[in-house]
Amino acid sequence: MDTEPEDDAATLSPSQMRLTALIVATALFMQNLDGTIVATALPAMAKSFHADPLHMSLALTSYLLSLAIFIPASGWFADRFGSRTVFRAAILVFTIGSILCGLSQSLGQLIAARIFQGLGGAMMVPVGRLLLLKSVRRRDMIAATSWLTMPALLGPIIGPPLGGFIVTYLSWRWTFDINVPIGLIGIVAVTLHVREVKDAEHAGRLDIAGLVWSGLAMALLMSGFETIGRGLIPLGWSLGCFAAGAVASLAYWRHARRHPHPILDLTLMRIDTFANSTIAGSFFRVLAGAMPFLLPLMLQLGFGDSAAKSGTITFAAAVGALAMKPLAEPILRRLGFRVAMMLFGGLAVVFTAACAAFRPGWPELALDAVLLVGGVFRSLQFTALNTIAYADVPRSRMSAATSFYATFQQITLTLGISVAAGALEFTTIFAGHAEPSIADYGWAFLIVSAIGGLSVPVCARLSPAAGDDVSGHHAPPPAGPAIDANPAARQ
Repeated sequence: MDTEPEDDAATLSPSQMRLTALIVATALFMQNLDGTIVATALPAMAKSFHADPLHMSLALTSYLLSLAIFIPASGWFADRFGSRTVFRAAILVFTIGSILCGLSQSLGQLIAARIFQGLGGAMMVPVGRLLLLKSVRRRDMIAATSWLTMPALLGPIIGPPLGGFIVTYLSWRWTFDINVPIGLIGIVAVTLHVREVKDAEHAGRLDIAGLVWSGLAMALLMSGFETIGRGLIPLGWSLGCFAAGAVASLAYWRHARRHPHPILDLTLMRIDTFANSTIAGSFFRVLAGAMPFLLPLMLQLGFGDSAAKSGTITFAAAVGALAMKPLAEPILRRLGFRVAMMLFGGLAVVFTAACAAFRPGWPELALDAVLLVGGVFRSLQFTALNTIAYADVPRSRMSAATSFYATFQQITLTLGISVAAGALEFTTIFAGHAEPSIADYGWAFLIVSAIGGLSVPVCARLSPAAGDDVSGHHAPPPAGPAIDANPAARQ
């Protein structure tokens, strides 16, 4: 538990906190808008590039993999050069990458541009979150997280219908060009209104060896997950990626034990709340990462809907997520993190699994209702996970914690897409279908839901009082003999 005193002079006032959170949310908004628009546009891109639609998941995973490789260095760069400076530069790189994506003429060029775009995203989102978390009081963390994520959730709301409109009536290339004005507005807002947060004294030297080993491990392991059994490369090469990735992971673990400031500080997992959120969140994000990939494909290729109609259906989940965000703080105060995370996680899994029952004959209102309610509980769970992760992290270790946590966020979101694509391809082959049927999509939803369900027993291992100083919740004392109510007797 963090017991270090808070420096009120170093924290933002409520109005400054809200303004900073809204500006930082520009980056989250742009990234979320990009992800949901691209997911909606994948079938149109596949047709333009004459590529297999299932292989177009590479356009998503290449970006997310780039994030996972470069995010570990984000905390060091923020401390060394200043959070505002790095954050502003990251928005610029992301915007340039978006332009390159829109100019791509092949799947290979698109993947290369997405990797470059991911370099900007790797610094943009975690550094923006770090900039905010280092500037607020611990008791204001839930409010700060809500203010940060509420505007960002507009991306998934606007993305599907906007992406569907662009693909149907314009060109998929505009799905990337739309990031340009948003990026420019963000750069100006950061310059004018965000103050510098810098900690060069504690930055130390960049752990280049650790960055190489961790990057190799993540790239090789994710390449194995993305390609195994899918005919993209020979099976032996996929297994070789797993083996080499395991060796690189072991090499990083040995390196991190000896290095005074490793790029990914594994000792953070000794903090119970941080470790629980990392592990439970990893299972849950496999489910969350699969949704924006599976749902548009099922609606467009399985149901035969247009991209525009698909977008109007899939945005219901984001509407639910945004609508419930203001209620996160009072619900967490009433239930506490442990109970709330078990409840939110379990219900989110149930409503994601319900997507397996979707059929073309369902009324659109029924589809929207299931997606909206599922979006509510996924949103509440993410607020709880993202807050409890930092509840007991000392301010001096916040940079290392945000880098570590953001890395695992991106790995598991990437894994969600890979698992969804692999499950869909496996069930299609197992059923003997030339193309995925609606039932095959249903099995894929059930598989990712089962993985997401593993997060619930992990959340159950939290202490009932975990994060009470952040949420304001106070668990009732345990039942017992009357003598137990006497502090002197307990001592």
